Amino acid sequence: MLISVINTSRHPLPEYQTAHAAGMDVRANLPEPVTLKPLQRALIPTGLFLEIPVGYEMQVRPRSGLAFKHGIGLVNSPGTIDADYRGELKVLLVNLSDAEFVVQDGERIAQLVVARHETVEWQPVTALSETSRGTGGYGSTGVQ
Repeated sequence: MLISVINTSRHPLPEYQTAHAAGMDVRANLPEPVTLKPLQRALIPTGLFLEIPVGYEMQVRPRSGLAFKHGIGLVNSPGTIDADYRGELKVLLVNLSDAEFVVQDGERIAQLVVARHETVEWQPVTALSETSRGTGGYGSTGVQ
């Protein structure tokens, strides 16, 4: 799949780190480091502007290494970049640890996954089909 991209950063385009990876790592594009205090969040620019094909979204997801080692995640995970958005891709990081974390320029801060999606048309009805689960909600399938 080809995706048009403008890269205003000094860093390489997002890339897969292994042959079978689903996500491409994206880098911070910062004039100076950003310090995230515990429970603080910040919108981190990437310098990337994308043109996602209609019928697809670009999902922005946390990097597992940053989450495990430093407690860094994304506030809205996964975030969605829609096909009609033309602004800069920014990543909403949050520090869920009890220690400060410094985001450096060029650091891999998130991963991007391209996903196909459908456009829904609602069909109003007066009843839904029956299932064995029925209306059972949170925890209704038991613990095992």
